[in-house]
Amino acid sequence: MTLDPRTPVIAGGGQVTVTEGDAPEPLDMLAEAARRAESDTGAAGVLAAADALAVVKILSRRYGDPGAQVAAMVGARPRLTVYSTDGGDTPMALVATMAERIQAGELDVAVVGGSEAWRTRQAYRQGGARATGQAPGGGAQPPWPGRDRDAAPVESFGVPLVLGAPEEHALGLLLPVQFYPIFENALMAAAGRHPADHLACVATLWAGFSEVAASNPYAALPRRYSAAEIATITPANRMVCYPYTKLLNSNSHVDQAAAVVVCSVGAARRLGIPPERWVFLHGAATASDTPAVGNRWSLAASPAIAAAGHAALAAAGVAPGDVEEVDLYSCFPSAVQVAAAALGLDEGRPLTVTGGLTFAGGPWNNYTTHALATMVGRLRARPEATGLCTANGGLLTKHAVGVLACRPPPGPLAVQRSHPALDAAPTRVLAQDYRGPARLESFTVAHGRDGAPERAFLACLLPDGRRAWAASTDAGTMAELEQADTVGRPVDLHRGGAALGA
Repeated sequence: MTLDPRTPVIAGGGQVTVTEGDAPEPLDMLAEAARRAESDTGAAGVLAAADALAVVKILSRRYGDPGAQVAAMVGARPRLTVYSTDGGDTPMALVATMAERIQAGELDVAVVGGSEAWRTRQAYRQGGARATGQAPGGGAQPPWPGRDRDAAPVESFGVPLVLGAPEEHALGLLLPVQFYPIFENALMAAAGRHPADHLACVATLWAGFSEVAASNPYAALPRRYSAAEIATITPANRMVCYPYTKLLNSNSHVDQAAAVVVCSVGAARRLGIPPERWVFLHGAATASDTPAVGNRWSLAASPAIAAAGHAALAAAGVAPGDVEEVDLYSCFPSAVQVAAAALGLDEGRPLTVTGGLTFAGGPWNNYTTHALATMVGRLRARPEATGLCTANGGLLTKHAVGVLACRPPPGPLAVQRSHPALDAAPTRVLAQDYRGPARLESFTVAHGRDGAPERAFLACLLPDGRRAWAASTDAGTMAELEQADTVGRPVDLHRGGAALGA
């Protein structure tokens, strides 16, 4: 078939992982990842031809216009630099948007990437042996060169990330590490499993992810873990928020960077990028769930993942069962299970190409760039296969999905961003200052670094269908939540917290 020269392709991907010693500054790692992405295209001069450089939000160091700085480091002179907002969905959404703009003739070559040096930053901040200088605020800083923090990119990308609502914050319920275990216990109840049986299933799922990471040369933890190792509490694998041990959490303690090159077919031909290096974006979609978790109808489902995933698959003309290579965003096991259910994917099949955010590494917002770079290689090795990548930002909140393949797409790319059925999805009213009877819908118990339980967070459904949040520091309540099958039991909500009924 004759390809439209404006058809977008992902032509190369590059990754960097540092596991020993100090990492370079994040921008230095990103520049190296971009060089590796250029090398992966099989052609020279690709970075010099880039007219857009889009960077995923970096947390380990503050920058103003990182795209311009990386461009100068790799010999590019882009007319467009982009810096995203926070959220694990942004890499996939950025790639889809750059592809759209290439198809429209606005751009020819775009580099999308991100970088984190959180492991190195934290080592200095915690006063380790490598800490050489004190920052004005009192924390040690890595000896990275200064960069311009005040310049502004040509464009900002994405909407602000919302983590929780004021009512949740007031209870101390603030972080993904607290919310995703609540989703997990809701999934356990929906599956009708005993807590011990459910934990065994979750640990088995995660053991499979570790097996993939063991053969990933860019994984932060490239080793196989058994389900028993993952589920068993030890000093090195403490309980974080029940039922998640440390090995069931995203691993942000990494130094990693990744970048991909997106260009038009015309530019690829002009630059000498061989067609066997091209990977096409067949379908893409974005969607968002209700921002406040307390207002969502179910804590065990994501209508937005279902809407975005099925829209992307429909645009590609494939069914979920036709997808051979899959990478579901895997910050926590509940995110994988919710996405698999929403998309109709069997949890028994491989659901990651990297090993996931625990084992391959969870560099904050940028994980999915690593997944895309890995997916490009997997699809080149299986030219007949179709790949699916999902990306998730916040508390199962913002989602982006892409369907990829080496064969040309059936038609022009159209990124689906509106979903009428999703807009009509039911929500719940969050009750405030409610006192009285309720039913336990889900929960978690947060533990300190010493392993001791510190605070329970309870999601409760009221007789009229509203939801209420509660917290408890009562030792007996926390112990009972962790040791018994409590979801579905009566709860008495009172000013001091919550008391479990029989």
